[in-house]
Amino acid sequence: MIPPELHAQIRRLFYAEHWRLNTIATQLGVHHDTVRRAVESERFVRHGAQIRPSALDPYKAFITATLEQYPRLRATRLWAMVRDRGYPGSAIQVQRYVRAVRPAARAEAYLRLETLAGEQAQVDWGNFGPIRVGSTTRVLSCFALVLSWSRGGYARFALDQTLESFLRGHVEAFTALAGVPRTILYDNLKSVVLERVGDHIRFHPRLLELAGHYHYAPQPCAVARGNEKGRIERFLGFLRHSFFAARSFRSVDDLNAQVARWIADVAHARPVPDRREQRVAEALADEQPRLLPLPEHPFRCDLLRAVSSGKTPYVRFDGNDYSIPHTLVRRPLTLVASEHAVRILDGTTEVARHPRSYDRQQRIEDDAHLAALTAVKRRAHDLRGRDRLRHACPHAEAFVEALAVRGHPLASETTRLLRLLDQVGAVTLDAALAETLARGALSAASVA
Repeated sequence: MIPPELHAQIRRLFYAEHWRLNTIATQLGVHHDTVRRAVESERFVRHGAQIRPSALDPYKAFITATLEQYPRLRATRLWAMVRDRGYPGSAIQVQRYVRAVRPAARAEAYLRLETLAGEQAQVDWGNFGPIRVGSTTRVLSCFALVLSWSRGGYARFALDQTLESFLRGHVEAFTALAGVPRTILYDNLKSVVLERVGDHIRFHPRLLELAGHYHYAPQPCAVARGNEKGRIERFLGFLRHSFFAARSFRSVDDLNAQVARWIADVAHARPVPDRREQRVAEALADEQPRLLPLPEHPFRCDLLRAVSSGKTPYVRFDGNDYSIPHTLVRRPLTLVASEHAVRILDGTTEVARHPRSYDRQQRIEDDAHLAALTAVKRRAHDLRGRDRLRHACPHAEAFVEALAVRGHPLASETTRLLRLLDQVGAVTLDAALAETLARGALSAASVA
């Protein structure tokens, strides 16, 4: 038995101050079972007086039984359930009771992960927040891969988490580490798993192509089992605090050059966590002969997309417009995007190539495309002007042909004649053209 004063203090700290049971036990120097009994006591006895029964009393057995069946059920849901059964009180009373009687979660023990050299790697994305790119903002991400045995790692930053960037990260990591692990452990990313029902997994077909090209086996973590990929999470955490914090960089390419140096000079200079006598760089050198060899050619991970333009000679990609030859307007084309370039194909023929922009709402143009379109438009304008002259003045066609024979600039001469047509009218201009032809003084100035 504890003194009534201590009993009252425990209940006040729990119900009024909302302290946790362990906090009360620590601060008052009593066993946590003593605290629990005081909190769960149905009545407080002082000189034989009893507190009146709670409105929740008739429902406590139901709450306890429900919690035994569903230990993680929220108190707000239990309050709704007892309210439907006639409970007139507030949710706070239910929350206090649930806090006191909810079964404690059973602590789970984990086995230490032991892998063989060359057997496994772990892969994940890290989010590093927004950065400014031109006039827009993009989210900076980091693809990371770490070998489970040696802790040899690779990281590259990107401005998206697309499938193509995910595949590109693998290709560059395999090249940097000079080999391929036999198994790669993933979180349940959309780039990896399209559908999962229990143990039945449907992988993304492009990831399977990558795995087939490099001969490794993809392996997703169990659902809600982040502990299975603790090594990649620790690597990303180390990178975030040791490398990225307070880091300045001019571009993503500059950042990737810096992180490559940091991995070589810092990350690979650390001791291997479970073999402190060996550095990561030394362990990686021992592991590399156990990795699968690289294939003769790297996997192609460019994005391919069917595109077509509207009335103007541009195709849209990733928020930007890229120019194409005007002769291909409204034609079905293929866009091929790598990390640094955008190419446009007509069948298998490359018809345009541009540097890739990660800004948005930009127009990326090839001067040759614009010059060709301008020339066509100018010729069309000249032809329309000559047609107007021929329809208005019967002698205009012979006059223009004579100008062409003598090498006069037809565009400027046509412009002058059209100006005269607007000023003096068709009849007067046609008479002047006939007179000029008869005299042989062939120029728009002679007509005027």
